[in-house]
Amino acid sequence: MFKNTYQSGLLSIFYSCGSNPLAIWDMEVQNGHIKRLTDNEVNSIVLEIVSSNVATTFISCPKRNQVLGIRLPFLVMIVKNLKRYFSFEITILDDKNMRRRFRISNFQSTTKIKPFCTTMPIGLSSGWNQIQFNLADFTRRAYGTQFIETLRVQVHANARLRRIYFSERLYTDEELPQDYKLYLPLERKLRKTKPEKKDNVKAVKSAPLQQSAEEKAEPPPEQVAVSVHEPPKELESKVSAATVTPTITEAGDEKAEVEGVPVGPTLDYAQEATFEPAPEGTDEVEFKEELQDFEPQATSEPEVQAEVEEEGEE
Repeated sequence: MFKNTYQSGLLSIFYSCGSNPLAIWDMEVQNGHIKRLTDNEVNSIVLEIVSSNVATTFISCPKRNQVLGIRLPFLVMIVKNLKRYFSFEITILDDKNMRRRFRISNFQSTTKIKPFCTTMPIGLSSGWNQIQFNLADFTRRAYGTQFIETLRVQVHANARLRRIYFSERLYTDEELPQDYKLYLPLERKLRKTKPEKKDNVKAVKSAPLQQSAEEKAEPPPEQVAVSVHEPPKELESKVSAATVTPTITEAGDEKAEVEGVPVGPTLDYAQEATFEPAPEGTDEVEFKEELQDFEPQATSEPEVQAEVEEEGEE
């Protein structure tokens, strides 16, 4: 099929978002289904292959008795792990003009090398995976021969497929086109910007607000004026999401930091309102002691009369 075509860079044989993704593929379905649907994780249309029997439901490329004739040594598959049995097969031709078949599955634990077939285990993580298969290296290590070309690719249930392609070498995400990446570019940008926003908020809360002389000279805008006793609703939602319990003064400071306005000196009302109460009974004891110290001098009546007589004689 591709034997007489120029092969370099990337050569795709399956893309789930195409108009007819199974144009060069044959299908075999028993006790299952093969259909296209939208995957929420990548927000894209993918091909789902599901069956109760792994061997009876599969897709194979190319159709009928044709051969691919792809000389690129790397096979890359973007598949989603459905946490069920999954298998795929690759048939190649080596320099001894022998057809070798590699069967990879997640339900085997050991590697077995036979003259015409090699079975190998594979471990998939949850969610979407990118399988990179070095055909030239596996052919040399298993059979001691050189890889010539790929003849057939067969994918069995159970998995979701997004793309299958061959490449002359392994490319990084920056070198790959947008359609060849594991996730959509929009989703990747959103995932990168979310942690950056959190880091910026933390930096604003922890580091003191530094402003130039020009910013300090400018008067604060009227929209930033916030009463200390009634913090805005937006600020309350942000603080509650961060699981912090601010006081009244902290709410004012935090709002000013977020809006970029210099903060003036604030009073710590909590410290001014805290008084240490005196122990019970101290006031009564001190008052009794003062009464005991004050003792009026008692004067007798004869002394008073004597004083009156002396004043009359004078």
